[in-house]
Amino acid sequence: MDRIRLAVLGMGRQGQIHSQNIAYRIPQAELVAVSDITLERAAAAGIDGVDLYDDYREILARPDIDAIVIATSTDTHEEVIRAAAKAGKHMFCEKPIATTLEAIDEVLAVVEASNVKFMVGFNRRFDPTFSQVRKLVTDGVVGDPMIVNITSRDPQPPHLEYLKVCGGIFFDTTVHDFDMARFLTGDEIVEVYATGSVLVDERIGALGDLDTTMVTLKFASGAVGSINNSRRTGYSYDQRVEVFGKRSCAFGNNETPTRVEYVNPEGTHSDTPLYFNIERYPEAFYGEIRAFTDCLVNDTPAPVTGADGRKAVVLSMAAKKSWQENRPVKISEIG
Repeated sequence: MDRIRLAVLGMGRQGQIHSQNIAYRIPQAELVAVSDITLERAAAAGIDGVDLYDDYREILARPDIDAIVIATSTDTHEEVIRAAAKAGKHMFCEKPIATTLEAIDEVLAVVEASNVKFMVGFNRRFDPTFSQVRKLVTDGVVGDPMIVNITSRDPQPPHLEYLKVCGGIFFDTTVHDFDMARFLTGDEIVEVYATGSVLVDERIGALGDLDTTMVTLKFASGAVGSINNSRRTGYSYDQRVEVFGKRSCAFGNNETPTRVEYVNPEGTHSDTPLYFNIERYPEAFYGEIRAFTDCLVNDTPAPVTGADGRKAVVLSMAAKKSWQENRPVKISEIG
């Protein structure tokens, strides 16, 4: 295909970002239609000349649409993927694929049988800083990874209603970091040990969840790692990675509005890191949709597969089990 005709399903924050990128930044893509549960919500992206729908199934019925972006609510992903596969549409889907491992396996089997391309939205792989750390590993500059450390801390917790349905911190936050650990090293995690506390908001604990966590990792190669998460920093969005290898150590640090520093008698000062994921990862959001359209135009495999999406969920399940049982959990115990 020389030019991809796309539709975006779901006009929440993520759907609007994808719509804007398709419409204005990707020459080989054309945004044809968008949908949400009402026409008013479908119009949220504010892009002229795009068809609006309040039923995504009407979009799937259009033969002139090649592919869809699924940015609907988590509980609808399984249903939408099945319907899109039946309609023969290529898919980019925000994580998670589905809410249970059984459902994920069933959905991926349906996708494979339909012979359509399917990509999962782990946008941080396409962040220029983290991509460069990965390149330093693959080019041999870092050498074989020995220790991987990932920090991912939010400026403030999501609202309580979201916390009730997000699946918990391991599935909502750490899931991205599990994927990043696999991406940076090119290695598989074989064991996790998770611990955590409620130090930010007692209401999070009342939901049976944590707001401050640490997960240690063991990789198939013998390398080790750690992921630390917090629901509130008090200063900004804290997103850093480190890969220590046999030849060198690569750091991916926080992004700031400018690179300016100044010095006075009180110390050295610089900008506060960018506030949250929308500000921190605009190029990553663009990069993942660009990669999706590239794989359609060039008929190449999707760079983030359904198997990648499944593995991140399995790792999240293992972390939750580890925390609940207070012991290391081998990934083979989950499946």
